Amino acid sequence: MAKKKAKKIIKKAVKKTVKKAAKKTAPRKAAKKAPAKKASVKAEPKVNTICPYLTFKDNCEEAFNFYRSVFGGKFDYVGRFSEMPPADGQTVPAEEGNKIMHISLPISKETTLMGSDSSEAFGHASIIGNNFSISISAKSEKEANRLYSGLAAGGKSTMPMQKTFWGSYYGMLTDKYGVQWMVSAGQ
Repeated sequence: MAKKKAKKIIKKAVKKTVKKAAKKTAPRKAAKKAPAKKASVKAEPKVNTICPYLTFKDNCEEAFNFYRSVFGGKFDYVGRFSEMPPADGQTVPAEEGNKIMHISLPISKETTLMGSDSSEAFGHASIIGNNFSISISAKSEKEANRLYSGLAAGGKSTMPMQKTFWGSYYGMLTDKYGVQWMVSAGQ
């Protein structure tokens, strides 16, 4: 009798095990659920940021105070032409000293609106159509050089890549399609 009982227990255990194994390998029925959303896959960017850069004729500060009232936030930086060291013996005329040399206003985690007043003393007058650029902050000087060279092909270099007084490796150009670019690394 003990033998029969043992066989029965073993048979039950084997049956259970076989059922579990069959369950695991059997094709599953499709669940009637809403289709799953595809996970968005973001590619690793080659550059850190791309931001709009606006140039104004004497009213940059006024414009950026307006943009701040719309977007909120605080200016990351406000620099005036009077704070700029002389370059190649050229100094800023007194009447341009209070103009904005550079201003930046973060408007999202990824985007900063940047701008300046134009300065005819430095060869740039604002004209509607030439008063904006695209600013690229590259991850390295090597990447900045690659981007600058690629964008400048067939275009015009307006400031070759170089170290600047504000601590950035920086250059400006107009590509062959007339789009103005500012490329930097190490800000």
